[in-house]
Amino acid sequence: MLTCGPLILTWVMVTTRVQGHSWRPCTDLLPLDLFARVLPQPGQDLPPQVQMVQSRGSRGLRLAGLTTALSFPASQIFTNCDHFPAEFSLVATIKISRLRQKKNQYIFSLLEDQSDSLLLGLRMSENRLHLLTTLPGVGVRSRVSFKDVGLDDNRWHTLVLAISGPYATLTVDCGLPLEIKQAQSFPSTLRTRGTRFFIGSRKRWRGRFSGLLRQLVLLPGSDATVRLCPSSESSLAELSVPQVLKSIPLQPDHQEPFYPYETEARVTLGNPPPCSRPEKGQLWFNVQSRGLFICDGLTWTTLLQNKERLDYIENYQDLYTSSETFDVEVFSIPSEGLFMAAANRDSVSGSGLYKWRNGSFQLYQNISTQEARAWKHFTIDDKIFLVVANSREAESELSVIYLWNQQRFLHYQTLETHGALDWEAFQIHNHSFLVVANHRRAGDSNHNIHSVIYKWNPNTKLFEVNQTLSTSGAYDWEFFTVGPYHFLVVANTFDGQTTTISSTIYVWLDGCFRTFQNILTVGATDWEAFQIDGRFFLAVANSQRISGGGPNPYSINSTVYELSMLTQTFIRFQDILTHSAVDWEFFTIGDEKFLVVANSYDGSSYSLNSIVYRWQGYEGFVPVHSLPTFGCRDWEQFSADGGSFLIYSSATSRLSKVFKLRTY
Repeated sequence: MLTCGPLILTWVMVTTRVQGHSWRPCTDLLPLDLFARVLPQPGQDLPPQVQMVQSRGSRGLRLAGLTTALSFPASQIFTNCDHFPAEFSLVATIKISRLRQKKNQYIFSLLEDQSDSLLLGLRMSENRLHLLTTLPGVGVRSRVSFKDVGLDDNRWHTLVLAISGPYATLTVDCGLPLEIKQAQSFPSTLRTRGTRFFIGSRKRWRGRFSGLLRQLVLLPGSDATVRLCPSSESSLAELSVPQVLKSIPLQPDHQEPFYPYETEARVTLGNPPPCSRPEKGQLWFNVQSRGLFICDGLTWTTLLQNKERLDYIENYQDLYTSSETFDVEVFSIPSEGLFMAAANRDSVSGSGLYKWRNGSFQLYQNISTQEARAWKHFTIDDKIFLVVANSREAESELSVIYLWNQQRFLHYQTLETHGALDWEAFQIHNHSFLVVANHRRAGDSNHNIHSVIYKWNPNTKLFEVNQTLSTSGAYDWEFFTVGPYHFLVVANTFDGQTTTISSTIYVWLDGCFRTFQNILTVGATDWEAFQIDGRFFLAVANSQRISGGGPNPYSINSTVYELSMLTQTFIRFQDILTHSAVDWEFFTIGDEKFLVVANSYDGSSYSLNSIVYRWQGYEGFVPVHSLPTFGCRDWEQFSADGGSFLIYSSATSRLSKVFKLRTY
C-alpha cells in the first residue's frame, strides 16, 4: 500500500527548491476526475465529437469527431506548482474490442503544448497495457508494460495503476495485483508547465481510443485500490464517474419512447437474444415482427412494434409422449434454445425432455420419474434447475431437483414429498424458494397435511426446509406480487369429506408467509395470477363437487377474482362455466389479453372443447375460440421462430398437441 510520507517529502523538496515558499502540494490530494474536466456540466448537451453509448447496462463515451476535442490544460489541476506527483494511481473504466497486432490506442496522454512531445501516456495494445514516461532533461522515454491483462475483450473493466518509487502495480476488476519493479523510480521532477491532457488520444487520429470510456481519475499520493475494492461490481467499481454517465439506465415510458443518445443494437430473425443484467440497455430489432425492444435487465420491453391481433388457431404438431402427460413446462436455456419438459404418468418409461428443433418439439433427454405430475424450471445465479413432483405411492416418496450440466439435466438433490402435485419457484429479496403441493400422505391417505416451503442455502448450495403450511389436498401453488407485497395462494382440493373448502392466500410478512384471505373453492386445481391495465386478478379452476348434491358434479363455475383496493381483498369478478377445469393459462397477443381453460371431463366424456376467452373490459372475459381436446390437463403458451403457440397435455392419452396462433 502506498503511503503519503515519501510523497510529502518529495513535494516538500520540489516546492521548496522551485518556489522558495512554505510547502503546499501541487494539487489536491483528492481524486481528480480527468474525464469530467472535458465534459459539459449536468443538463448541457454533449459536444458533437463524442457519443454516449449504453452497453451491458452501463454508459460510456466514445470519440466520434476531432481527436483534439477532449483536452484541457494541466494547470487546471496543478494549481500550486507545476510538477506531476511522484507517487499516484490512475483509475480507468473502459470497454474495448479486441485490438489487432501492433495497434496501439491511448486512454490518455500528457503533451507539451508547443512541441506535442509526449511526457506521459497510458496506452493499450493487444492484451497489454503500457505506461509511457519521458524522463526530464535527457528526453529518454521509459515504458512499463503489463502483459496478458485481458482488457480488450469487449467487456467492462476497471483498472487501477499505482506508481510508488520503482514499483508499478496493476489491479484489474479488484483481482490479484500485478507488480513490476522498474530500473528507475518514476521521476519526481516531471514538469507540467505548458502541457495539456488529452483524453482518449495523443492529439492524433492514429492511436485514438476506439472503445468506451466511463471513468478516468488521477489520485495523487495513494493507491486507489483500497478505495475501490472489494466491490459488488468489480468491473464497474467507481471512484469518480461523471454525473452524465451515472444516471439510471433509461427505461421506456408507456406514453412515449425515450432513447439514449446511442445504444448497442442487435438485429435478429426469430428467437430473442439473451436479456440479463450484462445486456441491460441494449436494443433488439426483430425483423420478422418489425419490433424494437430494450433490455431492462430481465426481459425485452417493447419500444415500438406493430400490434398483432389474434385471427385464428390452427393445429400445428401432434406430439406423442411415452405415456399420459399431466403437465408441460416450457422454458428457454440461454445459448441452447427452447425446451419442454413433460410430466409423464408411467414410471418405467419416465418423463421426456423435448427441444424445439426445425420448427417442432423433438425428444432430447429421458429422465427417470415416478408418476410425475408437474415440472418447474428455475434459475439461481447462473445455475439452471428443473424440479419434478413425483406422486407414486411408496414407503418413501421422493421428488428430485435436476441441474443443467454439460447439456443435460443431472440429479442434484432429493426432497421428501407426499403425493406431490406441483412445485412453485420464486424469489423474495434475492432469496430463492421452492414450495411443494403435498396432496395426501401415502400411509393413511390423509389429505390434511403440511405443504413445505424450502429456502436455498447459498453456503451449502442446497434447499432446506423454511416453513410448513397446513393444506387440504393441495393441488397447485401460485406466487405473485402486488407492489412491494409477495403472495402465495394454494389450491386446496379435498379435505377427506368434501371439495367445497377454503383455498388460502398467504402474504409475506416478517420473514414468513401468513394468512391473508380464505376463498371458498370447489375442488380447486389451479390458480392463475395476472394483471390487466394495473388491475390484479386471480382465476381459480374448480374441478368437481363432492357432497352437497347437484345435477352435475363436474360442470360447475370457475371464478375470476379481482383485488379490491378499497377492501384490500380479492372479490368475485366473473363466474365462467367450466367442465372439471384443471388449468388456466393467461397470455397476450399484441394488446389483447386471453385466458384459456383446460376442460377435462363433463361426467360422461373426456372429449371436450377447451375455450379461449378474450378480455373485453367491462364485459370481462368473452369466449372467442373453441379448441377440441381430449382429457386436457395443462396449457402453456410460448413463442418460437417469431410466432406464438399453445400446447396442451392430455392426462388420458399419449397425444399432446401444439397449436399455432395465427395473427394479423
